[in-house]
Amino acid sequence: MSVDLAHIRQVMAEADCLHDHTEVDRAIDRVAVAINADLAERNPVVFCVMNGGLVFSGALLPKLDFPLELSYLHATRYRNATSGGDLFWKAKPEISFIDRDVLIIDDILDEGHTLGAIIDFCHHAGASRVLTAVLLDKKHDRKARPDLNADYIGLECEDRYVFGYGMDYKGYWRNAPGIYAVKGL
Repeated sequence: MSVDLAHIRQVMAEADCLHDHTEVDRAIDRVAVAINADLAERNPVVFCVMNGGLVFSGALLPKLDFPLELSYLHATRYRNATSGGDLFWKAKPEISFIDRDVLIIDDILDEGHTLGAIIDFCHHAGASRVLTAVLLDKKHDRKARPDLNADYIGLECEDRYVFGYGMDYKGYWRNAPGIYAVKGL
């Protein structure tokens, strides 16, 4: 597959910055304070949802000041496209979380298909409680389940195609130092 890097660069050049690096850092600090208050005595298993949750997890984890077990899982609907399809498990968790609190760290709560399936998986596998932390909650009325809300939310954004700080545009710009919206999408 040939990648048009000029297009990828143009997307960034034209993008609207919704939240800059400073705003994102402050939001992560707020999330860490709340998680520390709730989970410090709970011996949780923490899962990073790959690939999107990697940057958020990397920034958040050093701010959590309690013992935890860390692992990852990889479930996706996008496969480097701009719209989602069926859920595809690339890597399921390998740590047992029977009778444990589980914290899932992900980049964004958009429609919630992926996050909802991961939550269901954790409950089915015996977790006593499943909590979710997302860097970004996209505000719209297309949630997969009306009761699906993240427990810890860094920032909110309007209903646009966003990238940066772990979120991608066609597989690129996860490394962007803020949260950006694609012009026209």
